[in-house]
Amino acid sequence: MADLAKEAGITVRTLRFYRERKLIPPPRREGRIAWYNEHHLARLRTIAGLLERGHTLGGIAELLSAFDNGRDVGELLGLENTLVAPWSEETPVRLTPEELADHFKDDVTPENLSTTLDIGYLAVDGDAFVHISRRLLDASTELVANGVPLAAVLAAGREVRTHADALADLFISVIRTHVLADVLDRAAAGEPLDPTEAARITQTIEKLRPISKGIVDAELSMAMDRRVRAELETWHRERDEKVSGGGCDDTPPEK
Repeated sequence: MADLAKEAGITVRTLRFYRERKLIPPPRREGRIAWYNEHHLARLRTIAGLLERGHTLGGIAELLSAFDNGRDVGELLGLENTLVAPWSEETPVRLTPEELADHFKDDVTPENLSTTLDIGYLAVDGDAFVHISRRLLDASTELVANGVPLAAVLAAGREVRTHADALADLFISVIRTHVLADVLDRAAAGEPLDPTEAARITQTIEKLRPISKGIVDAELSMAMDRRVRAELETWHRERDEKVSGGGCDDTPPEK
């Protein structure tokens, strides 16, 4: 056990814990001697890899149980990776306090910083800040440079986040209902996932990523067109009302 733990880069205590949780199979015994082999080492390395990718021990136990019962863990992980892979293409930006001030000048106030941290645009990393998105940072900087107060930008950003979450809920509901319903039902019943089906779902999810972004971009663009036309119509109507109401009246005043 000590040799296996050393080879796997874990402590004997951790190895015992894995054995108690039945994450690794029991060793081959010869009398009082317990023999571990390369299969045990491979299993421990698999567990380590899954932990690094954010899996819980409970989830790992389910995956390993599926493997032990003949299901293909590789296919299961491939499908999961497709589902949890980032849909966004945002690049975080590390900023010193001075660089942050360069972007927003006098708008870098305690109130605005607090709001930015609360929304999640900024995070503190030691003596620096990390902005979650280069594109959002550039857009916010441009808006402030064109006269929009940072407080207004942040208030709008919070509203946009709420609507974006609602759109994401809608898309996920469609995917869950029309793409994953059968798979989720069979998984709940303990049925194996067919490799061909897993590959099909993976391909479908990959296709849906750009489609969802295209739908949102198209709808937002058309919504902006409608709103701009409505604003212009309102402006013209109000101007015409002012002009007609402010015309000359040649009727002499009553005595």
